[in-house]
Amino acid sequence: MEASSMKEAARKIVERLRGEGHIAYFAGGCVRDIVRRVTPKDYDVATSATPETVQKLFPRTYAVGAHFGVIIVLENGFQFEVATFRSDDAYIDGRHPTAVHFSSPEEDARRRDFTINGMFYDPVAEEVIDLVGGRADIAAKLVRAIGDPAQRFAEDRLRMLRAVRFATVLDYEIDKQTWDALVANASSINQISAERIRDELVRIFLSPNRVRGWDLLDSSGLMRAILPELEAMKGVLQPEQFHPEGDVFVHTRLMLQLLREEVSVPLVFAVLFHDVAKPVTATVDKTGRIRFNEHDRIGAEMTDAIMRRLRFSGAEIEATVEMVRQHMVFKDAPKMRVAKLKRFMARPTFVDELELHRADCESSHRMLDNYEFLLRKREEFANEPIIPPPLVRGDDLIALGLKPGPKFGEILEAVETRQLEGTLRTREAALDWVKREYLSGKSN
Repeated sequence: MEASSMKEAARKIVERLRGEGHIAYFAGGCVRDIVRRVTPKDYDVATSATPETVQKLFPRTYAVGAHFGVIIVLENGFQFEVATFRSDDAYIDGRHPTAVHFSSPEEDARRRDFTINGMFYDPVAEEVIDLVGGRADIAAKLVRAIGDPAQRFAEDRLRMLRAVRFATVLDYEIDKQTWDALVANASSINQISAERIRDELVRIFLSPNRVRGWDLLDSSGLMRAILPELEAMKGVLQPEQFHPEGDVFVHTRLMLQLLREEVSVPLVFAVLFHDVAKPVTATVDKTGRIRFNEHDRIGAEMTDAIMRRLRFSGAEIEATVEMVRQHMVFKDAPKMRVAKLKRFMARPTFVDELELHRADCESSHRMLDNYEFLLRKREEFANEPIIPPPLVRGDDLIALGLKPGPKFGEILEAVETRQLEGTLRTREAALDWVKREYLSGKSN
């Protein structure tokens, strides 16, 4: 319902512009989706009307890129980008043209990135206006730059990552000329802001087709430029009895393949980085066995640095770092005391960590005993909050005559441990235990 009312609101914008004598079409990604018979997530409009005219014609607008001819129009609770047809002068910084000129649909189509994104759609006549061969490339499942690929990439370096993203998400091939230009220019990707690079990486790795994205990033040279820490995993050998699948790079790729389709940002990036410190921690002990001492702790520090570099949010960094730091603890789960196990399982990242652990095991030695143990425990603990409300609080300790201080934390944790293990079940029993242990001259 929402999709059809959004399309209707976009059509009204086009009709209003047409009624005032301007050319107006749907443009870009929504047209690609219409041709592919997929419901668009949003609609952009391209028009011959200038930004000033657009603002006069619609009561609720705001300018986001008026210099580039882009106005946001608010209609029926939806937001639409309405952009004036334009052609661009030379690009000097791999991102922005020195000047823009308002122009015709033909010139506007020619300055766009890929043929599949360069079509227009007339929602009144219900016709696709394809000036760049986009329909043929959709039929052939091809990502092809419009015009000279090297020039398109020089105008906006991010287009190289966008080519990989479209090939990944749509499961298309990249046209040979476009690919050759991409490989030749991959090292210049870092001219682009970290935020824009991060957004494309997230779209690539959230896609169920993420392994294809990994392969394209790798073979194009973009991975080496953006994430040299992943490139460093190549050729880093692992003990064969635990890792018959191969080196750290092969193992990480295989884990991506084994993940479920829908993943969170912290989970997929924890998969990418869980072994990121293996190249820097690799040693061989006296028996000739390869070891990666503290690769979990050092990997957590490296993950933090990489994700800060790429400007991830604090919450995403915190969750991913926690998952990398904890990923080796899973092997100890069956030996943990109940209280420790419950605290371990109550952490907010645990559900994602369990999936990380499953993929880690399935991509290597294939022993899932710890995973299955934790699934059983999850079921066993499911009938009550894994960390129940505390039986005793700080106020209770003060009421018993204890003075606030570091000892408080120790007492409350000792009570919680016994509560989690089921030896203390009521407030009364807990208070009696505290009196016995801490107020009768004893201390444990």
